[in-house]
Amino acid sequence: MHRTLGICYYPEHWPEDQWTDDAARMVAAGLSWVRIGEFAWARMEAVPGTLTWDWLDRAIDVLGTAGLKVVLGTPTATPPRWMLDKYPDMLAVDAAGRARKFGSRRHYDFSHPGYRDECRRIARLMGERYGANPYVAAWQIDNEYDCHDTTLSYSDAARRGFQDWLAQRYQSPAALNRAWGNVFWSMDYDSFDQIDLPNLTVTEPNPAHVLAFRRYSSDQVVAFNKVQADELRRHTSAPLIHNYMGRITTFDHWKVGADLDIASWDSYPIGFLSDRLEGTAKEKATFLRQGHPDMQAFHHDLYRAVGKGRLWVMEQQPGPVNWAPYNPAPLPGMARLWAWEAFAHGAETVCYFRWRQAPFAQEQNHAGLLRPDSTPAPALAECRQVADEIAGLPDVGTATAQAALVFDYASAWAWDTQPQGADFDAFRLAFAAYRALRRAGLNIDILPPDCADLSGYKLVLAPGLMKISDPLRAALARFDGIALIGPRSDTKTDELSIPTPLGPDLPDTDLSVVLTESIPPDAKIKLQGGGIFRHWFEHLEGTAPVHLSTKSGQPAIMGGDHLRYLAGWPDDATFDAIIGGLCDALDLPSFQLAEGLRIRDTATHRFVFNYAPKAQAWGGTIVPAAGVHWEAL
Repeated sequence: MHRTLGICYYPEHWPEDQWTDDAARMVAAGLSWVRIGEFAWARMEAVPGTLTWDWLDRAIDVLGTAGLKVVLGTPTATPPRWMLDKYPDMLAVDAAGRARKFGSRRHYDFSHPGYRDECRRIARLMGERYGANPYVAAWQIDNEYDCHDTTLSYSDAARRGFQDWLAQRYQSPAALNRAWGNVFWSMDYDSFDQIDLPNLTVTEPNPAHVLAFRRYSSDQVVAFNKVQADELRRHTSAPLIHNYMGRITTFDHWKVGADLDIASWDSYPIGFLSDRLEGTAKEKATFLRQGHPDMQAFHHDLYRAVGKGRLWVMEQQPGPVNWAPYNPAPLPGMARLWAWEAFAHGAETVCYFRWRQAPFAQEQNHAGLLRPDSTPAPALAECRQVADEIAGLPDVGTATAQAALVFDYASAWAWDTQPQGADFDAFRLAFAAYRALRRAGLNIDILPPDCADLSGYKLVLAPGLMKISDPLRAALARFDGIALIGPRSDTKTDELSIPTPLGPDLPDTDLSVVLTESIPPDAKIKLQGGGIFRHWFEHLEGTAPVHLSTKSGQPAIMGGDHLRYLAGWPDDATFDAIIGGLCDALDLPSFQLAEGLRIRDTATHRFVFNYAPKAQAWGGTIVPAAGVHWEAL
C-alpha cells in the first residue's frame, strides 16, 4: 500500500487569486490530498434554499487540476445562523439545562429530527453535484463527533427521542421498572412519557437510567452519521470517512465505523498530553514537546480496527495548537516522527492541519505548514522530508500483532456512571494495559467487545469490560494463548446490576469477585515478590489456581493455563512485570524499552521512534531526540 500525505485547506478563507499558487506549493511540498468544505455551509447556502456552488466548483477544479485529490467534507458541524431561526429548539442543552448557543461550532443536537433532515438534504445536494467529480476522491462526514462535549444533550428533542427509544427497548413500563430496579426509592413509572432525562436530580439518578441515556445518546450519533452516509452512497463510489478524536468515549465508534469505509482521527500529541492525559509532573515535563509516547499509537491501533483495516490521520499537529491549557512548539523532527509512526501502524494517509495559519477568529494561534504571511513554518520542511522518504520506502507491508486489547465503549459509559472511585476511568485503565504491552515492544491490535475470534494472537488483555459478550466468551473458551481479563470485568449485568451468581462468568474457571475496593491515590495494595495495585482491588474466591497473591495472601491473579483474572490495577512497573512474565510463559519475544523509546514491526521493517528529549541507543544505532530509525526485518 502506497503511503501519502495531505493537508486541510479552507479556500473560503483566502482570496481566490491565491488558490492556484497554494495548490502548486502543496504539490511541491509532496502533498497528494487536500480536505476542504467541512465548515463552509454558510458559503454554500447563505440564504435558505439558495445554493451557491460556483466558488466550490472553482476551488475543486483548481486543486484537482494541480494534481491534488480532494476530500470533500459535509458541513454539518457548522449549521448557518438561519438554521437556528428555522429550528429554535435544535441547540444542544447542557446538564444544567442551559442551551449551548450559536457563535462557535457544533451547535446542534444529534436528536433533533428537523436538523437531521437538513443534514440529509445538504448531503444529497453535495452528492448530486460532486459525487461523480473525478477530483473528489473521498468524503468526510461532519467533523469530530463529540468535540466540545456535544454527544450528551438534555433538550426537549432528546427527551422525546429517549422516551421513544425506551419504549422500543423495554416494550412496557413494567419491564423497564424491573430491569432498572425502580422499586428502590419508589422510582416506578406508569408510562414512558413520565421518564425524564437523568439530570438535575436531587442526588445521583438510577445508574441504569443514566446508562440507558448514554446508550440512547450514542445511538443518535450513529443514526446521524448513517443518514449522511446512506445519502452519499447513492451518488458516489468514493470512500466515506469520519475524523474521530483522541480519548473520546461518549459514543460507540465501532457502530459509527460500520457505516463508513475508512476511520480517520485527528492527532494532536502535545495538546493531548496537556489537556487529556493523567501523568506526573515529571512525565509531563519529559514529553512536553513530543506528546506521550503511547497516545498516538493507541489511537492508530484503535481506529485501524474501527476502519476495518483502513486508517487515516485526517489532522496531524504541525506546531503549537491553540486549545490546550499550554501550547508549546514541538521538538524539531516531531512532525516527521508522528507521520512515520502513523504509517508504521497502518495509516494510508496523514494530513497535516492546516495549510496556512489563520490570522483571524478562534484558531488564529493554531500553527500550520505556512505562517499567516505565507512564509514556510518549520513543519513544511519535515513534510517534504517525509514525502521524499515515502518515495524511497513506498510500502512497509501489513503489520501483524502478537497481542490484542479488547476495548468497549459501553463499559466506559458504565464506569462513568458508577465509577466507585474518584479516579477510576475506563480509558485510563485500558490505556495502562496498552502501554504495558507497548513498553514490551509488542505489536497490538485493538478489538471490539463482540470479537468472536482470538486465534491470531498469543496474548489478549480485556480490562474493565462491564460484561463479556457471548461471542467473546466463546472465543475465550477456545483460546490457546493466555487471556488476562480484568480488573472490573463481567461483574455487572447489561442494566448495571450485580448478577447472581456473582461474576465474572469465565469459561471453565471457578472464581468470583465477592468484594471490591477503590483505593485513594496515597494508598496501595502490596503484592508478594514486589509490585503494587493502585486505584482498584477486588477480593476473589473460588477453586481456580492462584498465579499471584497480595502480600496479605489474597489472590491477585487467578485462573487456569489460558484464562486468568487480574484482581487489581497494577502500577506501571508491576504491569511491566506481569506482561513480561506472560510473554516468557508464551515464548513471546519482548523488550524492556528505555523511557520514550518505542518500536513497531511491519511485515518488512522494524521502526524505532524516540519520544525522549535526548538521543538514545537502539543496538548499534543512536536515534536522536524526535528521531525515527527503520531497519529491514
